[in-house]
Amino acid sequence: MNTTTIEKVLRVLRREIRQWKVPAVGMVAAQAADRPFETLVSTMLSLRTKDEVTEQASRRLLSRAPSPQAIASLPIAEIERLIYPAGFYRTKARNLRETARILLREHGGNVPRKMEELLELPGVGRKTANLVITVGYGGYGICVDTHVHRISNRWAYVKTRTPAETESALRAKLPRRHWKTYNDLLVTFGQNLCQPVSPRCSQCPVARYCRKVGVTRHR
Repeated sequence: MNTTTIEKVLRVLRREIRQWKVPAVGMVAAQAADRPFETLVSTMLSLRTKDEVTEQASRRLLSRAPSPQAIASLPIAEIERLIYPAGFYRTKARNLRETARILLREHGGNVPRKMEELLELPGVGRKTANLVITVGYGGYGICVDTHVHRISNRWAYVKTRTPAETESALRAKLPRRHWKTYNDLLVTFGQNLCQPVSPRCSQCPVARYCRKVGVTRHR
């Protein structure tokens, strides 16, 4: 898939995305009072957790504790109760409180904008950091999760083995104007049509452009 084709594909997906439910992190951020902080919290909660659980857990926690100061003062047991049944909720509760305390101690209560500073926070990897930069701050980054990695390779737009390799390949190949929205488009597409197993190719609006790399069964 070349640059001309990816432009066509992304243009179609921007039109089609209106009929699909958007990812939980985007839904939380759209209504956030503190967009960078609430994006950080919801993304930390989203790791290995279904979207509907992420959204509910994020809203429970942020309703009770909408700021770093509030989360930093909560007992771990209460954070666990608020975010359950998010995956690895005990580890996430510890990471969330420690992150809030670091933000207060080292960043004046604000979420940092720089990748290297975000990666120093407990439980924050490149996916989370890139989402904070793009969704939280509206900056330029490429967030690569399982959907972005899978679909980019399925299209044969990149040929990579890991999400880290995919991010590097996309930074070199994807036009910069698409960096902010690429994750939202592909995550929504991946959740609704282009699933890992048996994707709905018969309903896909961009099927004619797809090389179907690795697809052994589809609907």
